[in-house]
Amino acid sequence: MPPAVYIVGLGIFTQGTSEFMLSGLLPGMAGDLGVSIPDAGLLISAFAIGMVVGAPLLAVATLSWPRRTALVSLQAAFVVAHVVGALAPGYGVLFVTRVLSALAYAGYWGVAVATAVALVPPAAKARAVAVVAGGLTLATIVGVPAGTLLGQVSSWRAAFWAVAAATVVSLVCTLLFVPGGRGDGERPSVRAELRAMARPQLWLSYAVTAFAFGAVIVTFSYLAALLTEVAGVSEGWVPAVLALFGAGGLAGVVIGGRTAEARPLGTLGLGLGALALFSALLAVTARVTAVAIVLVFLLGLVGYVTNPALQSRVFTLAPGAPTLVGAANTAAFNVGNTVAPLLGGLTIDAGLGYASVAWVGAALAAAGTLGVLWAARLQRAERGSPATPLSEARPVRESLGESACESARESARESARESVRAEA
Repeated sequence: MPPAVYIVGLGIFTQGTSEFMLSGLLPGMAGDLGVSIPDAGLLISAFAIGMVVGAPLLAVATLSWPRRTALVSLQAAFVVAHVVGALAPGYGVLFVTRVLSALAYAGYWGVAVATAVALVPPAAKARAVAVVAGGLTLATIVGVPAGTLLGQVSSWRAAFWAVAAATVVSLVCTLLFVPGGRGDGERPSVRAELRAMARPQLWLSYAVTAFAFGAVIVTFSYLAALLTEVAGVSEGWVPAVLALFGAGGLAGVVIGGRTAEARPLGTLGLGLGALALFSALLAVTARVTAVAIVLVFLLGLVGYVTNPALQSRVFTLAPGAPTLVGAANTAAFNVGNTVAPLLGGLTIDAGLGYASVAWVGAALAAAGTLGVLWAARLQRAERGSPATPLSEARPVRESLGESACESARESARESARESVRAEA
């Protein structure tokens, strides 16, 4: 992998930490801002809304920019939004900064994946995407627990300052290592990329992405509260359990990165099926501390094993839209990231308890599995040979009739007689 691929992965790590660290900060933020935990959870949805809107808009706006310029500009905007968020006097201002920082992060995601894919040969695209996506998984292993710990020993505002500082470091590395300009022969065109995206399989893939990521994030968003209120985990151990989720996610990304190129739909089907199963088990056994902790690790594993396939498959389905296809996939991820926490908050507000969010995750994963089965059926139909199948050969042969066969035999006999006469 070129160093630049790891650098854009670092950018995903620093900004992705902010995307998910609120799951460990929700109790403290709710108390400081004077709102309920479900209301504080809406800050996660606010970030996701910004991602949904920002991914396609920023992709179009920066399509003709040199990729390094786009990456640096978007990181700078992200830093400014986090500085304002760290200084926010109340919930309303913080909500707005979450949307604005998400807009920048969404644009960065789309450009980062397109940059990584452009820097490697076709056979390495899935692995390059896995490296970039691995930055987000590393954020769940290191960034989110570190942010949670920092929020516990200081405040949630300190975690925001730390994210801003880390993003500045990533910005400097981008200036140093990511090539300027674009690859040879690249002439970006919004119209051409939009035409390349007009394929039903691509949009079905986006739907599967939304279901898959929503199934993961709905449980993860309320995981800190579920662990302390239901599973009986002490608050001091929450960062460690969150890190365990991230460790499972890292293992899942590594496995998925190796299987996504050869068997993308198989990887998606098995991962989503297992995610539905483990989510349901967590909903049932959440009060058993040891079992809940093991299931947290397994949720991270099966939740992220699908990530490389979800990210790389869209580039295979629409190779003529390297920027917009990635941006739209980022939006799809965050459709799940927006809707799922809202659904989880509704079940909590309905009095069903924090464990109910795992049932929501199981249902979303099951829907994603059905989408994968549909995609597999469409793929088989597309790969069908236009040639006449062997099973159809007999009816065609029989339709010729015995008279045609007899005519062919008589022709052969006449040719033989002519040959004998010529020899004589």
